[in-house]
Amino acid sequence: MKNKIIIAGLLIVGLFTSCQELGDDFLEAPAQSTLDESVIFSTAGLAKGAVDGIKVPFAETNSYRGRFLPYSGLNTDVEWNNSSQIDDEKADLNVYDAKAFNTQMNTSNNAWSQMFSGIERANICIKGLREYGNIETDPEMAQLLGEAITLRAIYYADLLKTWGDVPYRFEPISNNTIYIPKTNRDIIYKQLIADLGEAATLVAWPNETAATTDVEHVNKAFVKAFRARLALMASGFQQYPDGVRRSTDPELSVANMYRLALDECRSVIASGSASLNPSFEGFWKKYNEENIAAGGESLWELPFADGRGRMLFTFAVRHTTNDQFHANGSNRGGFAGPLPHVFYDYDQADTRRDVTCVPYKWGAAVDNKAKQELGSLDTWYFGKYRYEWMKRFVTSTNDDGVNKIYMRYAEVLLIAAETANELEGPAAAAPYLKAVRRRAFATADQASKVDAYVDGLSNKQAMLKGIQDENKYEFTGEMERKFALMRWNLLKTNLDIAKTKMANLKARTGEYATVPTTLYYKVKEDLTLDIYGLNRGETQSPGADYSSVTWNKLEDTKINSLYKAGVNPDNRQFWPIWEVFIEGSNGQLTNDYGY
Repeated sequence: MKNKIIIAGLLIVGLFTSCQELGDDFLEAPAQSTLDESVIFSTAGLAKGAVDGIKVPFAETNSYRGRFLPYSGLNTDVEWNNSSQIDDEKADLNVYDAKAFNTQMNTSNNAWSQMFSGIERANICIKGLREYGNIETDPEMAQLLGEAITLRAIYYADLLKTWGDVPYRFEPISNNTIYIPKTNRDIIYKQLIADLGEAATLVAWPNETAATTDVEHVNKAFVKAFRARLALMASGFQQYPDGVRRSTDPELSVANMYRLALDECRSVIASGSASLNPSFEGFWKKYNEENIAAGGESLWELPFADGRGRMLFTFAVRHTTNDQFHANGSNRGGFAGPLPHVFYDYDQADTRRDVTCVPYKWGAAVDNKAKQELGSLDTWYFGKYRYEWMKRFVTSTNDDGVNKIYMRYAEVLLIAAETANELEGPAAAAPYLKAVRRRAFATADQASKVDAYVDGLSNKQAMLKGIQDENKYEFTGEMERKFALMRWNLLKTNLDIAKTKMANLKARTGEYATVPTTLYYKVKEDLTLDIYGLNRGETQSPGADYSSVTWNKLEDTKINSLYKAGVNPDNRQFWPIWEVFIEGSNGQLTNDYGY
């Protein structure tokens, strides 16, 4: 059973009331808590309750649970909202046409507000632990401080990748700091990178202590890996108010940040405290089974209690009705999926393909039993998320409780490959890229698909392209690709390539000329489908007991909905700050980027 993140009731009154609901007198008065901060943050059990409370905003209704996770990170060159062609405010969030008054987001309890609520909770904990926690002599308190610092960095990282420049809040709110303007994100990135450097000295490696035995709590491997990710983001291309560029701050140069990232990744790799699951499918089955043991591939997960969170509710293979696998309601899963051409871009021998890209859904149940049904070429599902792989039968009508994987070890290897390639050349990058690909191919294929392939990437440009492609094959469906495309300055470029690829698939020209136009299928005894015709060369019926369907539904309107007509995604990398927060900022907040 997963840990439920529950804040101790004694803390709620004084420590974690939203600053937006407090008067000026309260902010200047001593905290009205049941226990004094000196008691809370000098007592391990109470301090742990406070630090766990930092995670509460993740699961609030309009925060990560129901708004941020379903919409952030779409649309990319590999994944999209499956209803992007519908002209509504949900699709607007994904097709690079969000408005500040978007009704899905423009509420006072939305993700922006909840993220800053989490940051305020973290600031209070950090201040209290520094003052009363005896950090230098108490490893348990040091672990809690490191976790609080890291959780604050998580909230800030998500703010920065979604809105660009945001307010700088690294101390509890006072009268003088209720209303503050945005700060150049370079300053915040430098603060976060320094903070995570400190946090890495405070927290233990996975399974080194009782506090680091699960991935719902912070460990040293995650902190170092996350620091590496932020270093790449800080030094990468991104949209500033004056255009798309890299930071001009010399501290955030590629040379500095790539060296930091490579050192951190090598530290994690050398520690042996994390590793790839031997099987790609096996890893995702463990994820859906809610195995949260530390020391494997998952480094940290955004934690949801059993009755909270919507990862499968949103992203799983579509289930038309309640059935033998869940009672989560009708038409659950399937909000988003891989672009239609992605399945055909994988090497046919790549074991990640069939795990990632699913062409079927589960139909209406009869006597509580559903069978698989073919979808259509224009609507695929993410096979990484499956009710049918869960061990727990979900009965909530609104939530499934499955965690969000925030970072996994495969990303450590690919960051190491990218930074080693930049700083030391392709030969230094090759072992890390090979490690990721080796897991993807059967032993018999590895000489050609792993060793020969990677060794053939003989210059820095070819190696970088290989790493970027590997990112696609490894992470499709995890909604991280958009932010990698941004920092590579490939967002619009690759979105346009994806549209061309889909057009070629529709016409069966170019690299998709040999993709079959007919699928053959039959329902097996276990109610799953046996499908023939997805692979190139599978053009003849495998038998009279197979039915057939034409596999060509892919309209131009759907292809062109990857991003809104007339919009340049490079000029819409970020969402606008929602109008409710602009209006409530006392004139301090404004939108950039033409919003």
